[in-house]
Amino acid sequence: MFKPGHLHRTTPLDMPHMPKFDIDVFYEVRRDPSEGMLMHFKVAGTIEGREFCEEFDMHRDTAFNFASLISKAVVKHGLPANSSPIMRGHAEYDAMFKDIREQLGAKPGEPVDFDHLEKDGL
Repeated sequence: MFKPGHLHRTTPLDMPHMPKFDIDVFYEVRRDPSEGMLMHFKVAGTIEGREFCEEFDMHRDTAFNFASLISKAVVKHGLPANSSPIMRGHAEYDAMFKDIREQLGAKPGEPVDFDHLEKDGL
């Protein structure tokens, strides 16, 4: 389920072989005096009954790689690498991407500061 600022995912019923998970992704724009506009993410929930919570910031120009860092966070806590909760529902991924772009006021073709890729863990 997607609504602006929040994505909720649970184990798909048609995939009983997958680990059981219940994951929420929350995101919001934050402003840092030295780094500028950032998108803050909080990924929290349970995987196979074990609770976890990961938070991270991404720079405005790299925030569109959010699926990569969310996937890394859930893999770290036990979800198989090919089971990303983001990419499973592509329509909701597209809506989340659009919402992030609008919140950041970003336009296609804007340059990326390559130093931000390393800072953001990409």
